[in-house]
Amino acid sequence: MLSQRQLFLTHVAQTSPAPLLLEIARAEGVYLYSPEGKQYLDLISGIAVSSVGHSHPKVLQAVHNQVDKYMHLLVYGELVQTPQVQLARLLAQTLPPTLQSVYFTNSGTEATEGAMKLAKRFTRRAEIVACYEAYHGSTQGALSIGGGEQFKTNFRPLLPAIRQIKFGYLPDLEAISSQTAALIIETVQGEAGVRAADRDYFQALRARCTQHGALLILDECQSGLGRTGKMWAFEQYDIVPDIVLSAKALGGGMPLGAFISSKEIMNCLTENPVLGHITTFGGHPVSCAAGLASLEVVLQENLIAEVATKARLFQKLLIHPQIKALRNVGLLMAAEFADFGALKKVIDRAIELGVLTDWFLYCDKAMRIAPPLTITEAQIREACGVILQAIDDVL
Repeated sequence: MLSQRQLFLTHVAQTSPAPLLLEIARAEGVYLYSPEGKQYLDLISGIAVSSVGHSHPKVLQAVHNQVDKYMHLLVYGELVQTPQVQLARLLAQTLPPTLQSVYFTNSGTEATEGAMKLAKRFTRRAEIVACYEAYHGSTQGALSIGGGEQFKTNFRPLLPAIRQIKFGYLPDLEAISSQTAALIIETVQGEAGVRAADRDYFQALRARCTQHGALLILDECQSGLGRTGKMWAFEQYDIVPDIVLSAKALGGGMPLGAFISSKEIMNCLTENPVLGHITTFGGHPVSCAAGLASLEVVLQENLIAEVATKARLFQKLLIHPQIKALRNVGLLMAAEFADFGALKKVIDRAIELGVLTDWFLYCDKAMRIAPPLTITEAQIREACGVILQAIDDVL
């Protein structure tokens, strides 16, 4: 009889020639468990998804309760469904007054696609300005505005009228003009290896978009919902976007994304043509129930207030001659090594020792650290100890 790993390799489409092939039987808190009971401390939260940890009891209860009532009913936007309504309301309460209209999707990629359509429809312009080394998803539209030519070349031709600029480089903001529908930018560049810009830069790009009537789209799929120590990363820059994207942690472990804007902007999707953007499973009631419970946990358990202290502990402990740099915005962190070869050895050894980490698409020499916000001081010490041991073992 074939093993689960063999069946996985035979029947599940592969995205790399060398997947991790870790078989996970269950997960709880910050830990994953193999069928044999081996424990792995999860330092990446399913790529910034499981912010309140795996199998949080309040999230599980919300899912169970919703499944008992109903699951899919009809395409998004037609029926009044309590989980969607309540999650949209709570999200709106965390955002500025102009960001009150939530369009739920299945993922961050779909949120990107919806936001691009919305910007083109509202402004009646075609051009999108985006950043090099940005990641907004893998569908053709999202890929068109992403960085990393190695991920794009073999899928061309992609969307026309895309202009790319350097993240954090003020002179490049001149690319935003009266032809621009929108500037889409990550508030913190994630797949570039956790790159942040300063307040002056974000103030300038907000002003430039306003001057030329271009919409400002902030992608907070990785950085939003508390990961940086603010509910939304843009709060630290004293700006308000025209559209904000959310996903990953939004669903509390279930698939969910959203693009959020003002009623004025969002309403343009309702006419000329009607049903300007539609989705069958976006805002699935079970996903929204899980997302609502997860967001309530973040708010009620005051997890955001603990982010800075936990980040400082990582910074204090992760000191080693082989770590060339340690960048972070809250609990979104990148520990940089000399090259990918060195990093991969450390990642593989850390997994053997029971800590799961990863690398970044456009910065493959940096270790991704984005643990559940619920991680404790003792667990941070455990994780850092394993990483340092792994470095000593292989480098």
